Amino acid sequence: MKQHRYRITVEHLSDLNGGPSPYNAPLSFEAGNHDDLFRIVEKVRGRGDFDVETATAFAIGLKLFGEVVMQNRQLPLFEEMGPQFGAFMKKLKQGIKAAEADQPASPE
Repeated sequence: MKQHRYRITVEHLSDLNGGPSPYNAPLSFEAGNHDDLFRIVEKVRGRGDFDVETATAFAIGLKLFGEVVMQNRQLPLFEEMGPQFGAFMKKLKQGIKAAEADQPASPE
């Protein structure tokens, strides 16, 4: 399957009490996705459900998780989740389409 490739980096900034991070290095890994994550983030931000940072975290987390589920749907771990995840994604996409329809056309 053709995929966009991404490098994901997570840096621990502080502990629960605002203290310094006990970790010296960030986590970094490469991941593929059938969707353009930058476009997906824009679309989720456009829904207006969350502030910009929350929308970004939600979109990236969901798309990374969703890709793992899709590629491993045969695993017993994901058996029960398949139908619910599909229904959730349909609902999310319907909301994105509705938000896009409410946006005024951009002048070209």
